[in-house]
Amino acid sequence: MDASLITQRLAKQIRAKRLSKGYKQSDLATLAGVTRQKLIEIEQGSMSVSMGAYTRVIGALSSEMELVAARLPTLDELPDIFKD
Repeated sequence: MDASLITQRLAKQIRAKRLSKGYKQSDLATLAGVTRQKLIEIEQGSMSVSMGAYTRVIGALSSEMELVAARLPTLDELPDIFKD
């Protein structure tokens, strides 16, 4: 399984959770103790952001991560895998 695909999926889940809670990026960044720019990078699926920053954001969303079995990428996800 491609690591960037996993990170992209996590990023989409984080953004969706933020929006469902009605938080602006600046609100969530403040709650998580990260900069708004760092949150933007997380929501874009940056692999250069520390796991600590990801976990602070996930915690600020009152959420946790759960490992699930990998699935094949969707057609929409394929361009992200081959963009580099």
